[in-house]
Amino acid sequence: MSVTVIGAGLAGCEAAWQLAKRGVPVTLLEQKPQNHSPAHHSPLFAELVCSNSLRSDRLQNAVGLLKEEMRRMDSLVLSAADRARVPAGGALAVDRDTFSGYITETLKNHPLVTVENREVTEIPESPAIIATGPLTSDAMADAIAAMPEVSTLNFYDAAAPIVTAESLDMTKVYRASRYGRGGDYLNCPMSREEYDAFVRELLSAETAPIHGFEEKKVFEGCMPVESMARRGQMVLAFGPLKPVGLPDPRTGKDPYAVVQLRQDDAAGTLYNLVGFQTRLKFPEQKRVFGMIPGLENAEFARYGVMHRNTFLNSPGLLDCHYQMISRPGLYFAGQMTGVEGYVESAASGMVAGICCALQQMGKSLPDFPRTTALGALAHYVSSPNSAFQPMNVTYGIMEGWPEKVRGGKQARYEKIAQQALETVEGIRDALKA
Repeated sequence: MSVTVIGAGLAGCEAAWQLAKRGVPVTLLEQKPQNHSPAHHSPLFAELVCSNSLRSDRLQNAVGLLKEEMRRMDSLVLSAADRARVPAGGALAVDRDTFSGYITETLKNHPLVTVENREVTEIPESPAIIATGPLTSDAMADAIAAMPEVSTLNFYDAAAPIVTAESLDMTKVYRASRYGRGGDYLNCPMSREEYDAFVRELLSAETAPIHGFEEKKVFEGCMPVESMARRGQMVLAFGPLKPVGLPDPRTGKDPYAVVQLRQDDAAGTLYNLVGFQTRLKFPEQKRVFGMIPGLENAEFARYGVMHRNTFLNSPGLLDCHYQMISRPGLYFAGQMTGVEGYVESAASGMVAGICCALQQMGKSLPDFPRTTALGALAHYVSSPNSAFQPMNVTYGIMEGWPEKVRGGKQARYEKIAQQALETVEGIRDALKA
């Protein structure tokens, strides 16, 4: 029996791949290119609408562990990311077009994947995986909300601006990664006077309206830079503009504040402003961000935008396989389940795809325990939680190491990571048997 996967974002594409590679036919439904959300622009699958970074690639960071677990489970998204990698210090950042293009071609050319480009406005019959993402259309969101036991919550994400490299004033900008870890970032140093003037103009700049939502609804993990500035004069200097570990080679000292730019394409012609998600109006972005040293004449390849994010109150609704408890065979995946971030979304699609495939094959579903990053996310969104909010993967939601470890937190994380990878390899080998 063919499985319907709705949505060709990171979660939907990963789910489709996990199904197809196990011999299960897939019908992948994607509304692009006929319909685009306000944040989507590319006709390709797995479009990265916010940052081009998949965050840390180190095992001492939980998202680095999650990526390595996914690599060992043959993730299409991680295979594409590794092929499309661009310099980003200890992070995994990608060329957007190369990344999305590889995923698109892989799925379109797979003999068991049938792609249909049309908007879906009704819940399909099982078996199916709904991965319509944080930008789910109004009609589909209404259909989901109308299902028994379902309630949806909304907040807004923000995407950072992208500027062209050739428009930067490199007499004011210097290359460095924090604490001497290479030179993958461009850094725009600010004096105290420049920082204070920037914050003052940022606070007075005109913003685009958020219809129907209050400022408090903005998700903490993707807060607009102007919203952070409202929380206090020094919030930015201790947050995305933190200068520690980034000494200016011209002075040998850390500046008062630093705006970092991260490479956004393989050619190194585009850079995004790290941590500068915003809902400032476009002319205001050019005016205010042009106050940043080195960006006075910056050419904006893309301005920052705000977009809607819809997610389920998943605890009690979904099980730890991302399957709807009251409707076996119907799975959800991606940010709408309450996982937050590119990698986490793809991870949920991986687990949902694997479990849905095995279900169609009449096999028992695997248990990804909380000792793994994959399992910790699945258990987070399915466990009782009276104040449920979207969550990035962290070691805090994983099962801890039972014994005291010499060497502190990092040594403990290394132990947890080693155990997690061994567990995932065991699951992988069992699935092959």
